[in-house]
Amino acid sequence: MKKILVIDDEENIRQLYKEEFEEMGFEVTVAGDGPSALAAMEKVKFDLATLDMRMEGMDGIETLRRMKEKDKGLPVIISSAYEQYKNDFGSWASDAYIVKSADMTALRETVGKILG
Repeated sequence: MKKILVIDDEENIRQLYKEEFEEMGFEVTVAGDGPSALAAMEKVKFDLATLDMRMEGMDGIETLRRMKEKDKGLPVIISSAYEQYKNDFGSWASDAYIVKSADMTALRETVGKILG
């Protein structure tokens, strides 16, 4: 079973994504911040990660940089409510950029494409 790491500081988003991805047949781990996500990566080899941009402490750009240092091949989908991060050079290391929405179609389709 493929494993997805969901990183978001909002509990309701973590729960929503976890339920959606489990429904798609994936094993899901959630993390509320960058340091927790990096710690999870020490224990598990993930097949994909979704990453929020605006988080307390370590933001999404710094988290993405550190994640890629640990696992260059890890596909990362940035999932942010703020479209302006799409133009931030640091976000270009991600594999996809999705603007958060109540409609999960774009995120589900992107995960499906990446994980096949």
